[in-house]
Amino acid sequence: MKKDSAEKDLLYRSKFEIIEPYLYLLPFFLGVAVFTLYPVINVVLMSFQEDYSMLTRSFSGWGIGNYVKTLNDPNFWQAIRNTLHYVLLVVPISLVLSLIIANLLNQKLKGSAVYQSIFFLPMVTSVTAVGLAWKFMFNNRGVINYLLGFLGMKAIPWLRSAQGGAYNMTALVVFGIWNILPFTIILLLSGLQNIDPQYRIAAKVDAATNLRIFFRITVPLLAPTIFLVCIVNTISCFKVFSELYPLFGGNPGSMGNLYTVVYYIRTSMMQYQDYGVASAAALILFLFIFVFTMAQTGIRKITERRKVS
Repeated sequence: MKKDSAEKDLLYRSKFEIIEPYLYLLPFFLGVAVFTLYPVINVVLMSFQEDYSMLTRSFSGWGIGNYVKTLNDPNFWQAIRNTLHYVLLVVPISLVLSLIIANLLNQKLKGSAVYQSIFFLPMVTSVTAVGLAWKFMFNNRGVINYLLGFLGMKAIPWLRSAQGGAYNMTALVVFGIWNILPFTIILLLSGLQNIDPQYRIAAKVDAATNLRIFFRITVPLLAPTIFLVCIVNTISCFKVFSELYPLFGGNPGSMGNLYTVVYYIRTSMMQYQDYGVASAAALILFLFIFVFTMAQTGIRKITERRKVS
């Protein structure tokens, strides 16, 4: 009897040991299912439900009417153009600036810790609060126009009036670059610190200049981190909204000329209560992000194959 009881206890323990890790992971899986999988599935379904009503949870039928309505909306195409414009400006400019700053911070110069703290401040500051600060700086009598006047230039209506509409994108891009720099610098700085200093020492022995070392040694060895930064920043910039909303007081630009895709989704959902169109626009944005990410991944693979060959 004791032998049978011991065998049963051993069998029970072995089964529990198999199940135990999954029990620890169960809260995480439940969180992912409730807060990630369910919303994604719901958005896909709602995008094909025509005339969906949030109050009654009813719709007239299934179809692609929401996609047709979205693709025929001039505001949506304006949002696509503005978002692409923002991505194509912010991502490369922030990458170049971050490379320069990260390389300087990696030199371990005097006071570099202070400069690191200054550059990383935006990461611990609310985007909304920072946006309001930039709104004040871009004001007609703000710091930026004061500096322009000091240089003998006329004040620019960055955020206000009909004339300021042409400068709205410039103001948004400047704020976007400043906001994305800290995260980019952190990633590039960590990549630089993982590069073996022996490469730089060997290049110095061969009398290579700092500029030649940077472009011939540092940048190629940093390529995986650079590709990662490009992918992460591209995804982040496609979802631009937090920078836009406080800068223009909740409006898409001073003349309604600065719709972005996420702002379009928010307007369709909150202002017009058209959840089907908002869902369709969200899936189209997902396709844009997916295509850009796959293109960047493909470029990286092609580059790596050329290096090997």
